[in-house]
Amino acid sequence: MNLFNNAFLLRLAVAITLLAHSVPGMFTGGVNDFGNLYLNQVGFAPLGLPIAWAIKLSHVAAAICFLLDRYVKAAGWITLFVLITGIVMVHFKEGWFVVGGGRNGVEFNFLLICVILHLMFRGKAARSN
Repeated sequence: MNLFNNAFLLRLAVAITLLAHSVPGMFTGGVNDFGNLYLNQVGFAPLGLPIAWAIKLSHVAAAICFLLDRYVKAAGWITLFVLITGIVMVHFKEGWFVVGGGRNGVEFNFLLICVILHLMFRGKAARSN
């Protein structure tokens, strides 16, 4: 298996990132806090908790899709929606930098969006060369 022709390293990186961002919170109460303490407070009540779980479960499903290189476009569109919504609701007002020059900014989501778009639209030519 050529790790570069099939974008395996990018697919693996995105999958690990999505899993690391969602799975721990499923077992530590983080998803419940995200739903109850954030989403409900910003206007999604009473649906904050189900939305939070849907987001985190979509990350797990997308990670599996990226790893298996199956349903990448569907997984990508859903994940892009979540990431862009996160930018609009949380990160944009914090600026560009996640750390260093700022806190909780856009840069991390921006990079993930670019990688996911590449994976979604790499096409047959890119896969076979």
